[in-house]
Amino acid sequence: MRRRQSYFTEEEGVPEQVSVTIRRRLRFSEVDALGIAWHGRYPAFFEEAHTELGHKVGLTYAAFRKAGVAAPVVQFHVDYFKPLRLDEMFSVTASLHWSDGARLNTEYRIENETGETAGTGYTVQMFTDLRTGEPLFCPPDLWERCRRSWREGAFHA
Repeated sequence: MRRRQSYFTEEEGVPEQVSVTIRRRLRFSEVDALGIAWHGRYPAFFEEAHTELGHKVGLTYAAFRKAGVAAPVVQFHVDYFKPLRLDEMFSVTASLHWSDGARLNTEYRIENETGETAGTGYTVQMFTDLRTGEPLFCPPDLWERCRRSWREGAFHA
């Protein structure tokens, strides 16, 4: 189902989502024979914005390793609306949505150079023990610290 509205419902009283937007140009290695973005590149576009979002909120790969946790993707979804074309500038916004559980809910929006929505999507990541791979049913300290800072307004200053 192609959606233009949010994939995640926001509960009343939770902090506003935290977002980061990156801007870049569509490269030759990312297009198909017709000169449009190959659909299989969208996860990489999402990951670029997600990485910057992680730096903003303290959920970097180094922080995960130090905390002994991982957050593998357990759900991935993308909706395509308009093609991106070779050499076109585009932006990718990653937005982290509040969750009380041991999971990360991230939504993505790709806009072409005229500001039209080219694609949207989301990922759900579940926290696991880095050593054993076992799922964590309680939020790890890393996620608790992030949420505490989020509630205090640190990411919207």
